Amino acid sequence: MTWRRRIFFSSARQEGCGRLGVEMSEAAVEIRDLRVDYDDFVAVNDLSLSVPRGEVMGWVGPNGAGKTTTFRAMTMLLEPTYGEIRLAGFDIVEDPRKVRKILGYMPDMAPVPTDLKVWEFLDFHAHTHKLGSRKKRGIRVDECLETVNLGEKRDSFCKELSRGQTQRVVLAKTLLHRPEVLVLDEPASGLDPVSRRDLRKAVQHLASEGATVLISSHILSELDEMCSSLCILNQGRLVANGTAAEIRAKFGDGTRRMILEILGDAQSLCERLSGNPGISNLHSEERQVRFHFTGTLEEQSDLIRDLAAAGFKLRTFSEEQFALEEILEQTTEGGTA
Repeated sequence: MTWRRRIFFSSARQEGCGRLGVEMSEAAVEIRDLRVDYDDFVAVNDLSLSVPRGEVMGWVGPNGAGKTTTFRAMTMLLEPTYGEIRLAGFDIVEDPRKVRKILGYMPDMAPVPTDLKVWEFLDFHAHTHKLGSRKKRGIRVDECLETVNLGEKRDSFCKELSRGQTQRVVLAKTLLHRPEVLVLDEPASGLDPVSRRDLRKAVQHLASEGATVLISSHILSELDEMCSSLCILNQGRLVANGTAAEIRAKFGDGTRRMILEILGDAQSLCERLSGNPGISNLHSEERQVRFHFTGTLEEQSDLIRDLAAAGFKLRTFSEEQFALEEILEQTTEGGTA
């Protein structure tokens, strides 16, 4: 397969791309017109995206959307058909050695040798990164184990680790050389809730220290909590990118899911709301009433005032966010399941 570079005018480089209009010099990840073909199949189709430094961007989409293919192209494990990729300002074709120094990649289900202790496995990789003397490497190994909350397993054999612990050891290995850009492909796959919590904390800690993290997962609720932005891919194309709130606003229909808790009879409140313009999908359960509301914020405020004036003892009035799974289903309709 031949790598075909596209030539961009200097003005195009100054404009940047992506949701924040980040200039080329400020972006940690810059992808321009990326395309990857497998014979007659187009896995990634003219993808352009810019990710600011310090961002935690979640990559979502159905199987076959192009997430892993893009990650493999970014990490130089796969040769694209054409396009341009820069990480921390370095072109992956022109400066591959510099890119490798600032890049950390954690593939899905990365292998771990079973005959080594955890510290031996990490020390080996620290040595390949030329992190100094054995003492310095040991300090860095311990730091990375603490980051992933696995310090107590330092002297355990890798074969004794659970699936979640193994995933965290691989993440620790990925962090050894202090990469500026981290690419994590399904790191939460197979993890229990506690391990997912530890992973979330580790990723947020890395971002707070200035690292840029690209992370894919099928556990969309985790990404919603963990990521500062999301990008949605389908059939090799970028469908949407932005914060979860921006994506919800863009693809929502203006309907808000309201939850009202009352001290008293919820059924009587349901009857009062029935037939009210802008209210649909009305139902009650014990002291809680749920409904969809399409009115303005002013109309919502008037509704609360009128209910209180009518003698209903309102305890709380809240709005439930549309789940990312629903947004994904809407934006990737017709994609591969």
